[in-house]
Amino acid sequence: MISLEWVSDYVDITNEDLQELAVKITKAGINVEKVITNHIDHLVVGEVLECSNHPDSDHLHVCEVRISDEETYQIVCGASNVRKGIKVIVALPGAVLPGDFEIKKSKIRGVESNGMICALFELGVEEKTEENYNKGIHELEENAPVGVDALKYLGYDDTLYELDIHKHRNNDCYYHIGFAYEIASILNKEVTLPNRDFKEDSDSINNHFSLKVETEKCPFYLAKMVKNVKLKESPDFIKKRLTAAGMRPINNVVDISNYVMLEFGQPLHFFDKDKLGDKIVVRDAKENEEITTLDNKERVLNSSDIVITDGEKPVCIAGVMGGLNTDVDDSTQNILIESAIFDAVSIRNTASHLNLKSEASIRYGKGLSYEYTEMAIERACHLLEKYADATILRDTVSHDVIDKTPKIVTFKASDVNRMLGIVIDTNMMEVELKRLGFSYTLDKDVFTVTIPSRRLDIDANINDIAEEIGRLYGYHNLVSTLPKGVARRGEYVGDVKIRKLISKRLRTLGLNECKTYTLTSPDMASMFKYDERENLVLPNAMSVDKSVLRTSLLPSLLNTYEYNKKRNVKDVMLYEIAKTYDSNFEEMTKVAILMKGNYILNEWQSTVVKVDFYLLKGIVENLLDYLGFKNRISFVQESIDSLHPGISAGIYLDREKIGVIGRIHPSMKKEEIYVCELSMKALYNANVKPIKYKEASKYPEITKDVAFIVDNSIDSETIKNVIKASGKRMLDSVSVFDLYPNIEEGKKSIAYKLVFKDSTRTLEEDEVMEVFNAIIKRVESECNAVLRDK
Repeated sequence: MISLEWVSDYVDITNEDLQELAVKITKAGINVEKVITNHIDHLVVGEVLECSNHPDSDHLHVCEVRISDEETYQIVCGASNVRKGIKVIVALPGAVLPGDFEIKKSKIRGVESNGMICALFELGVEEKTEENYNKGIHELEENAPVGVDALKYLGYDDTLYELDIHKHRNNDCYYHIGFAYEIASILNKEVTLPNRDFKEDSDSINNHFSLKVETEKCPFYLAKMVKNVKLKESPDFIKKRLTAAGMRPINNVVDISNYVMLEFGQPLHFFDKDKLGDKIVVRDAKENEEITTLDNKERVLNSSDIVITDGEKPVCIAGVMGGLNTDVDDSTQNILIESAIFDAVSIRNTASHLNLKSEASIRYGKGLSYEYTEMAIERACHLLEKYADATILRDTVSHDVIDKTPKIVTFKASDVNRMLGIVIDTNMMEVELKRLGFSYTLDKDVFTVTIPSRRLDIDANINDIAEEIGRLYGYHNLVSTLPKGVARRGEYVGDVKIRKLISKRLRTLGLNECKTYTLTSPDMASMFKYDERENLVLPNAMSVDKSVLRTSLLPSLLNTYEYNKKRNVKDVMLYEIAKTYDSNFEEMTKVAILMKGNYILNEWQSTVVKVDFYLLKGIVENLLDYLGFKNRISFVQESIDSLHPGISAGIYLDREKIGVIGRIHPSMKKEEIYVCELSMKALYNANVKPIKYKEASKYPEITKDVAFIVDNSIDSETIKNVIKASGKRMLDSVSVFDLYPNIEEGKKSIAYKLVFKDSTRTLEEDEVMEVFNAIIKRVESECNAVLRDK
């Protein structure tokens, strides 16, 4: 909780709209969660003109209260100290007190009451304790002007900021001077530090006190001694500011300790010097060492804690809470002031395991600036001298091994701009660094910046500097831009890519993927030995059925077919992609297909497409065209092990054999079962040419049909190759559309559809016929064919 009235001591915010300032601070990165104002409308100073007993109560009073020269109000009041002639705080009808308690005109036991005479706790500026309750209403000074704003007159019209500070922001926004620097940087104003002057006595602290530090967890320890303090009530401004910050004022000495902590962020501890003795030893606690703290509770320590001792017994848990045995009480006259820095991690651990989180431990746990450690003890001496009549002894006892190496960052303006993604010129960066209070030098375009020790949250790197410059420049000034860079499409690569493509295409064509065991039986392994790979037999197989590593996937697909057949599945369309192995431990991934039954069956429309050799061949061609091998595939009739000798072929890619296709040999299966197996490794290693775009022709095409009678020994592919060679560029495509077997003894008829077109012009019938006749003559000559004319 930050008091803006308090902050105004260090930075000028006189003419600032505090609501708007909260918005600016939030935009700069410190989130102001809530703006709290103590102002209450219709709350004024009044004077009790008359006070009489209530006719129907033994403790209520009926008062006539003047709130201006022209207005008086009748108010019923139950306070014991209300009486004629005193100045009081009056809440008029319409005032809303803390707790959403609205003051309204009412009747109390039959007597009209037009307001409420208030105590301070009813206004939220004082705790509601039994002591405060018994005091009754608050009595103002005799010269209090009637009718003015009561809280403003009392000095309680403060505005508070409730902060939600990010965990990465350090201790500097937990105290008022640190927050003043934040406001100053936003408003581009200077910070004025409070007065720390005091007079020192000729007597030295060294004559009364010695210090010894025996732990590495205390790198910095300062101590000063004051004499002849007088404990009394604190001045109003200290009490009001502590109350606004949520602390209860106690007495001037204790209040000064808390006041300095909230001012500089440095916790102090005041020891009763007479109870303490003449020395302090700072050390690690002993295991199970005990101390009674200020809250009168026994605490059991462990060896990771830090304690302040008088040389023998603990007198304080360092950074957490003091001991009861050296507390400041009404009899205290001489005080030893401790201002120190302890290991932050150790303090957090101690506060956690003792379940003793205090205002001091929170600040110690976040880390402290050594400069403020020195300023805080000087400020405490100044206030004790002024408000406790203390005598300050000369000299300061200290232990100082803290690293004071300045944090220096060197960078160019372009480095900051690259991180922020915007362009801030060098002059503007100088402005922002001055606003931050960061000293710097500029040599050409290179900044050398020294980070002040109060900013413990900033490390010596360009990232933190860029963040500070960016937040002051204004995040709202950052322009949204799309990121620049080379975009890469996410995709599968290598053999995984082609495996995915094959699997996707075969599923699209209506096949179902299956997975089978790599191990098979010796009988199954002896089938489909078309590539002459030798099987590897396991030396210690689990069973005979799983004793051989397969070299082909087709036997496993046959087993799967039998499994489906027994369950009355008549139409089986399967594929598998898996690895095979030979006796030389050579690994080869293969793609196998098995099809049987009806590929398409529509009984309602009597549409049936049965699986045969040509259907499977078409699926293989479709797959290989999809993979980019169009016009590079050929099927050569061959006699293949385990396949029908008249219905089987080798599959060739660029004249290299990559697989087989055909019907299962009738001696193995009487049903018409068609299979295919391809080497995926061969497909992966084959070069795929990039796809070329070809514009659709704007000119009409000419179609010619032709049929030839040839010997049964002549295959269609041979004739197609001759036609393509003769047609040259004018011939766009050739396709078989009819086969008439045994048209004559030892002869068959094959019909072809020829499409002629030119993408640059309209073809003439005469020129097409010239090429068409040349094709017929060449086929007749080279294939011993006869043109079929009917």
